[in-house]
Amino acid sequence: MSILTPDPTGDLAWRAAWRHPAFRTKFILGLLGILGLLLTFPFFFQTIERHTGPVLNDWVLNQLPPTDVSLAIFLIIWATALLLLIRARRSPAVFMMFVYSYIIVSLSRMLSINLVPLDPPVGLIPLIDPISNAFYGKTYITKDLFYSGHTSTIFLMFLCFRQWWDRLLALIGSLIVGSLLLVQHVHYTVDVLGAFVFTYPLYWLGKRLALSGWNDAERNIDP
Repeated sequence: MSILTPDPTGDLAWRAAWRHPAFRTKFILGLLGILGLLLTFPFFFQTIERHTGPVLNDWVLNQLPPTDVSLAIFLIIWATALLLLIRARRSPAVFMMFVYSYIIVSLSRMLSINLVPLDPPVGLIPLIDPISNAFYGKTYITKDLFYSGHTSTIFLMFLCFRQWWDRLLALIGSLIVGSLLLVQHVHYTVDVLGAFVFTYPLYWLGKRLALSGWNDAERNIDP
């Protein structure tokens, strides 16, 4: 069995992967990277909330009366995350690809948010997401804009999934979440579109970093 081939329980795949020094090193570095991000997020987001920028005249938002759809956004994203955890239990490759890609996407977002400071859209309704908001700090964040973190995260899950049915559900979820963020006026249209544009190439970079050195791992996993 390939170390990247899912098995019914995942035990064989994870044990085989753990025997490789490259995997152990990348696994530990990936977890440290995620921990570092989670510790940094509150300080970063509270800082960018003090930045000022233009309010964009967004034609799409102008056509949409602000509506609170927080519950739908929350359920779609975290149901997809739960499915990813289940798949990662069976495939260390899925876990590693998501971890490394998420780190790179998060760093990219931190850079882009600083380079493109924006004030929030008119009519913004605060997004109620107890899990995500726990990492933002005490103040609700409204300037975490370009590009959309919610959209990029669920789209990244779509890219990491291997089974076509999982990918279809995650892709549909990505499109729905992006649309609902606009309905709630949490993001500008360019924020949501930018999430799709930037996340795709960053996923490939994360995948290469996560899988390199695993006994020709790149040949044992679907593109």
